[in-house]
Amino acid sequence: MNKNKIAILVVLLALLAAPFGIYPVFLMKVLCFALFACAFNLLIGYTGLLSFGHAAFFGGAGYITGYLIRDAGLPFEVSVLAGTAFAAFIGLLMGLLAIRRQGIYFTMITLALAQMLYFVFLQAPFTGGEDGLQGIPRGHFLGFINLGSDLTLYYVVLGICLAGFALIVRIVHSPFGQVLKAIKENEPRAISLGYDVDKHKLMAFVLSATLAGLAGSTKAVVLGFETLTDVHWSMSGLVVLMTLVGGLGTLVGPVVGAVVIVSLENKLGELGRFLASTTHVDWFNTIGDSVTIVTGFIFVVCVLAFRKGLVGELLDWYKRRAVRGTNAP
Repeated sequence: MNKNKIAILVVLLALLAAPFGIYPVFLMKVLCFALFACAFNLLIGYTGLLSFGHAAFFGGAGYITGYLIRDAGLPFEVSVLAGTAFAAFIGLLMGLLAIRRQGIYFTMITLALAQMLYFVFLQAPFTGGEDGLQGIPRGHFLGFINLGSDLTLYYVVLGICLAGFALIVRIVHSPFGQVLKAIKENEPRAISLGYDVDKHKLMAFVLSATLAGLAGSTKAVVLGFETLTDVHWSMSGLVVLMTLVGGLGTLVGPVVGAVVIVSLENKLGELGRFLASTTHVDWFNTIGDSVTIVTGFIFVVCVLAFRKGLVGELLDWYKRRAVRGTNAP
């Protein structure tokens, strides 16, 4: 058994045992955002397209899933699949409009279209407006597995997120994924080799939107509510931050970035209270209210000192170390 297989086995065992030591709802939230970041990374990290409208897929799928479970009474799996299909459909429409533009123009088109969807959900009667969609039930999985237990739901969410991550790995290492890398590195050369660049970009955009929708649908069930925050442009900025902090263009980087950012958002207040109680400095109590400042500082540090993200810099260090070892007499 090689090192990669051993590492995967260790990670799987750690994930299976994690809810017995860490609050399961927090773990599920991390898993959902990790899948969201990986879906976004498939587009920017491997295709070179910076979308600023992924919140539309993430939050839109959450609204559709929540409405179908709560108001239409559909089963968990049907609602999640419907939310994911909605994200894929919106991704197809947005992709057809935006994919023929490049650079900042592509980014601005995705942002504008996503904000249009934001105002649709703000005005739509079934979304609850600024109050959001509250009281989303978890229901049953496959009709007989009660998801009311946090532990049971955790393993279902874990299976969903692992399946999504496995699909991303398969896409990246497939011939289609190699074409996406070629488009990112040198689009004119990919065109000269006969590849339909726009078609590949559109497929990558729809796949990324679909997986982002799967993450949003799952998150809505986990937390039991869906709000306008998830369809706002700031959510698109947050997933960009997760991807850059972890490592753009790496498979594990977005997962690490999601863990770091979500942990900061959820645990920063506890850290501030702990520091205030141990140092008797009241200023630390305000840290929990300054999450955006702290995450912004982390972003600046990563841009200045870790240009390739935490995982990217670690991989670079490992490669340099391996090269030095090979060249040693």
